[in-house]
Amino acid sequence: MDKFEMLMQKMREMPPEEQMKMTESNRAACTCPGCPTYTSCAKNADERLFCNTGKSFMCISEEKTCLCPTCPVHEKMGLKYQFYCIRGSEKAQRYESTLWGTKII
Repeated sequence: MDKFEMLMQKMREMPPEEQMKMTESNRAACTCPGCPTYTSCAKNADERLFCNTGKSFMCISEEKTCLCPTCPVHEKMGLKYQFYCIRGSEKAQRYESTLWGTKII
């Protein structure tokens, strides 16, 4: 079990209030708004933390440069994928890879 899987298991055992506190802490550390792929639409919709929440809802449709690997949340959570705003959350990309052996495109 890797870091991400252990963290997800730990979160599952937390009360909802602690889960929300952890999510808000990650949201505050999130660097999505500084990414070249991030759009004004995503900013206006207050979208961020795509690694947790999944794809952008109708605001981001073009991959430019990805800052995910440099984000403190990426390291803290032991993430291995990127372009979450386009391709989906870490959990979704891992699931897709398990099913098909490929990344979500």
